[in-house]
Amino acid sequence: MPHLIDAPALIPAEGNKVIQEFVGRARTGDERVSVAQMQSPPGWTEPFQTPEFLEITVVLEGTLHVDGEGGPMQVAAGQAIVVEPGETVRYSTPGGARYVAICLPAFSPDTVHRHTS
Repeated sequence: MPHLIDAPALIPAEGNKVIQEFVGRARTGDERVSVAQMQSPPGWTEPFQTPEFLEITVVLEGTLHVDGEGGPMQVAAGQAIVVEPGETVRYSTPGGARYVAICLPAFSPDTVHRHTS
């Protein structure tokens, strides 16, 4: 039976970034997949991370800057990027961006492995 998600769960984030999870551990308890919309302000950045999950990011507005093992990439509105499990990346939004992230299995703070230095 179809299941309506009437509102996302707001997930705490560093800085002024807003995370709205529609499906995943926080909103629906689903550990198979997470789907979240992000609104990141200009100048936002996060530490490098080496997640255990596949992450697909679709940029809706602005540009997402991705530093990865293959060098920096700019992902513009209307484009997407796929990061495989075990790849080291860092996301930032120098000019701000709105995007959707899909993680398989669902995002977890325990499996994102953010670098501390």
